[in-house]
Amino acid sequence: MTREDKNTAIAELKEELGNTPFFYLTDSSTLTVAKINKFRRLCFEKGISVKVAKNTLIQKALESEPESKGFAALYDSLKGPTTILISDNPKAPAKLLEEFRKSEERPILKAAYIDASVFVGDDQIAVLTKMKSKDELIGEIITLLQSPAKRIASQITATGTRIAGIVKTLEERPE
Repeated sequence: MTREDKNTAIAELKEELGNTPFFYLTDSSTLTVAKINKFRRLCFEKGISVKVAKNTLIQKALESEPESKGFAALYDSLKGPTTILISDNPKAPAKLLEEFRKSEERPILKAAYIDASVFVGDDQIAVLTKMKSKDELIGEIITLLQSPAKRIASQITATGTRIAGIVKTLEERPE
């Protein structure tokens, strides 16, 4: 690979990894070609982009991003063969890995980058699959905020009904 090819690859990786808030670093070595193709097909069906690159190129692409993104915590995971999974959904790659690993021993999760948080190690798959998405969290917050308002509205309605009942009883009562 020439220096020009390396610079092009680094620029492409920088653009892809720098513009996505969610990506996973995995090790899919030792999988047969048929199994890799099956895994890639599943990734395609779930809208997950799969990319294989040299660790040094990945690290250089990540190093060129601002420190505030927190990519430095990923550098120790860049050893051995690395496959990058990029998705718009933070849970999709974790769910896919969990599903695929029911029948295969790989790919192994090296690290995941989710909105400036880094999850290192294969044991983090369970945590990542249970993590709630931004939309799910917003929905829960809205539900929690609506709950007191609904209770107040029902109390006002109930109180109005009770008062109307009392007034009606008083009207019907002989004097």
